[in-house]
Amino acid sequence: MLDTNTRTNGSANLNGNVNAVQTDVKTLVKDAQTLLSAAAALTGEKAEDMRARGMEMLDVALGKASQVQGQAIVKGKELAHTADVYVKDNPWRTIAAAASVGLLVGVILGRK
Repeated sequence: MLDTNTRTNGSANLNGNVNAVQTDVKTLVKDAQTLLSAAAALTGEKAEDMRARGMEMLDVALGKASQVQGQAIVKGKELAHTADVYVKDNPWRTIAAAASVGLLVGVILGRK
């Protein structure tokens, strides 16, 4: 079973990767939009070249987004497995925690 630091470091690492890729994707999409806007004003071979470069940038952005999605799926499966192991190892503690959360939600909803 993974300890808390390992899970926290893994989540922080994944969040850092997601933020970096989000920034890269936003930059690529903005650059592609600029190129495609400029290409719309042009005609001929130069316009076609700019459109092709814009499409390449969009393809790179989509590739990075797919990569992050794959990493998120893998990390999600790891966290689900860790939670499953914890619940199987500590069933009474899990039941107590779930009952406490249910009681807390009931009290909060009962006040309204």
